[in-house]
Amino acid sequence: MGSSVETLEFQAETRQLLQLVIHSIYSNKDIFLRELISNASDALDKLRLESLIDSDLEVDTSDLHIALDIDKDARTLTVRDTGIGMSRDDLVELIGTIAKSGTAGLLEKIKEAKEAKDTVAAQNLIGQFGVGFYSAFMVADKVTLSTRRAGTDSGTLWESDGEGTYDIRAVDGLPVGTSVTLHLKAADSEDGLADYLAEWKIRQIVKQYSDFIRWPIRMATVRTDTDGVTTHGVDTLNSMKALWARPRSEVTEAEYSEFYKQISHDGLDPAETIHMRAEGNFEYEALLFIPSQAPFDLFSRESKSGVQLYVKRVFIMDDCEALMPNYLRFVKGVVDAHDLSLNISREILQQDRQIRGVRRRLVKKVLGAIKDMQAKDGERYAKLWAQFGRALKEGLLQDTDNIEALLELVSAASTHDAERPTTLREYVERMKDGQDAIYYLTGETRAMVENSPHMEAFAAKGYEVLILTDPVDEVWVDQVPAFDGHRLQSIAKGQVDLDEATDAGDEEAGAEKAKREQDFAALLPWLTTTLSEQVKQVRLSSRLTTSAACIVGDAHDMTPTLEKMYRAMGQEMPSVKRILELNPTHPLITALRSAHEANADDPALAEIVELVYGGAVLAEGGDLPDPARFTRLLTDHLARGL
Repeated sequence: MGSSVETLEFQAETRQLLQLVIHSIYSNKDIFLRELISNASDALDKLRLESLIDSDLEVDTSDLHIALDIDKDARTLTVRDTGIGMSRDDLVELIGTIAKSGTAGLLEKIKEAKEAKDTVAAQNLIGQFGVGFYSAFMVADKVTLSTRRAGTDSGTLWESDGEGTYDIRAVDGLPVGTSVTLHLKAADSEDGLADYLAEWKIRQIVKQYSDFIRWPIRMATVRTDTDGVTTHGVDTLNSMKALWARPRSEVTEAEYSEFYKQISHDGLDPAETIHMRAEGNFEYEALLFIPSQAPFDLFSRESKSGVQLYVKRVFIMDDCEALMPNYLRFVKGVVDAHDLSLNISREILQQDRQIRGVRRRLVKKVLGAIKDMQAKDGERYAKLWAQFGRALKEGLLQDTDNIEALLELVSAASTHDAERPTTLREYVERMKDGQDAIYYLTGETRAMVENSPHMEAFAAKGYEVLILTDPVDEVWVDQVPAFDGHRLQSIAKGQVDLDEATDAGDEEAGAEKAKREQDFAALLPWLTTTLSEQVKQVRLSSRLTTSAACIVGDAHDMTPTLEKMYRAMGQEMPSVKRILELNPTHPLITALRSAHEANADDPALAEIVELVYGGAVLAEGGDLPDPARFTRLLTDHLARGL
């Protein structure tokens, strides 16, 4: 027996809010099913807990599940659960949340979000207000809800068309749980309304949003074979395999690998698996994977960063940037938070203090896993660094909190070993006595760096030099002041006097250096004046042994390669004059000094100087300002010498 129907009217502000939910807020109408399944899952969780707490609660928990029923003749879709159910008061309190006080304030915030064209923020406000249930009206002309709370005898029926009123009445004979029946609107592709009577569409939505819900989601099926025989069955639509919610000891490597391939669309096994659980004020589980091979679009502007975000096993978003920094964009996996709104937006996530805390812990876990790999399996680490080292070095520019950890991971080619890269830690352990700097040289290729004139003195005296050829190397080495107390020093910048490190206190070496300065006292100012359009200074070099000259920059000058990179990106950079260093023992330079002493006004001297400067520019892989003139001068002087 049922009681009389009570018709209640929505308040004016509530009607406005309901219309926003139905027509304006959700751009993806498919999520109505996500919302209803999530509510059903919560009801099952509550019944399970209640049955453990209350021994007097006589309820069967042996087959807790969610059922989806399609009735094509009646054009209805029903979402039914065997969960805790609701009393009449619960129904008014929970489903009637939309009629609570505060509606006016919420409407104002939604209006502001809509005016700012921030649809995601508006969705988040709806989610915070607790009216995800009303997303059903996006796809239904009428919604009927019947429910009975566990431990009670009477049920309640609620019904509304989402316009001005809703009906509510008591009903006898209902099973424990809740059933929501949607009287579906016609499919309309222009309005984003799919055919929600199609089995394949329901399966697709469940797979995308609710595959890892812990309770089985079942759907009745009807199949007719080629002989016209019809069979009825029930399919479970979700996998329920939330690996992250299981203890690591209960998950096999094969299961981890299968799950990784499913979420990453990668055919290879992951290089590393990170499974973690955090408890306390903000609980979450995370299952992260480091791939064994970089995706083809790792350095594309369209490359997506971030991991998947779930809330209580309900899928919320792909590529959640708030949980993973851009330099770790290759990391795949899921984070399942327990205390977030289903409709939380990307903007809110970026501002959430707890989410920032989760991000910090995830980053430390990933970097720690790579560090462990480096310590325990150098070969596997070397392969990983070859794939992702360039991206990890971007972190030295983006993540000031983890610079030390990232520097410990840096691996680079070195003059110490032509085959095997070295870490900064290994470099420091091999440093010479009295050496206080970590020497490096950047360039486009290893061959170009190794053959650079800047290398000559370092090779002759046995100093190790890091060979940095990634484009990002041009930037991070200037941003990182030191490693383990040792500054990073470009051998192509500033004054580098290796004699001071090897011959400290050697009076003979000091006297020889002073004599050279005196011998070239007249030539150097003249050269600086002659090349004033190209360089800011000409000086003697202690870094050359076989080449006649090289170009160097001041300690804080931008390198030519970095200038090229900025110009290639469309940023016009001011031209920076650099320094020409001469090898005082080279025959060409000593001959130039003698010729200048004999006849400083000889026009041919200025042409020789141009050739010396041009040769130094070419030796470092630079571009000549006037290649045609350089070629003509070179051929003319070669012809005179024949």
